[in-house]
Amino acid sequence: MKKWLSAISMIAAVLFAFAAAPVQAEEEAVLDRAPDSSDNLASLQHGAQIFVNYCLNCHSANLMRYNRLTDLGISEKQIQENLLFSTDKVGNTMSIAMRPDDAKAWFGASPPDLSVEARARGKDWLYTYLRSFYRDPTRPTGWNNRVYENVGMPHVLWTLQGIRDAKFETGTDEHTGEKVKRFVGYTQVTPGAMSSVDYDSSVADLVSYMSWMSEPAQQTRKRLGVWVLLFLALLSFLAWRLNAAYWKDIK
Repeated sequence: MKKWLSAISMIAAVLFAFAAAPVQAEEEAVLDRAPDSSDNLASLQHGAQIFVNYCLNCHSANLMRYNRLTDLGISEKQIQENLLFSTDKVGNTMSIAMRPDDAKAWFGASPPDLSVEARARGKDWLYTYLRSFYRDPTRPTGWNNRVYENVGMPHVLWTLQGIRDAKFETGTDEHTGEKVKRFVGYTQVTPGAMSSVDYDSSVADLVSYMSWMSEPAQQTRKRLGVWVLLFLALLSFLAWRLNAAYWKDIK
């Protein structure tokens, strides 16, 4: 009994210590709604180009083959001339040469495979994340992110968006009384190759492509789903009329 009382006392002391310690939390970032370009081939093609040029250097997409891009209206010749690295072939998967051990040493963690990242994270999360980087000299890469704080990934699209600083202010939560770091806004330090509108549009294209890549057959599935529902509706109607005809003379 004394052992149980001692254990409970220790747990209570630990909880009290955590409760008494000053806490400064950061407000959770609100996700922006990603534009839907899943049926826009030009948008998906542009997103594929950005993905290969900027994302595929560190992230792999091992469940995706280059020749599947023909579903987006890109010919194999265009894939070979514009989207393939010198050692790759059209039938290869989107793999990278960087070793996981090297990636972990450089970034602190191995970059995840992006084959189904859009389904795992959600389009809104990816869209907001790729637009929420800011300069942070305290981080090893020199970058931080509002959606994923202290992320190990650098801002690979900074040449397009430019360099930004984030403004924060410290306040007190009216419900808990805890100190909260509130995000105020961004300050553009240096301009990028794109305007903010063009950059957001390009990120939307990239996210739409990543969503398509996570399930290339999704548009076919949706079209088939409509026909299946129509067929089931017709079958239900015929079954209902057949049932009525069968029972009409039976009282």
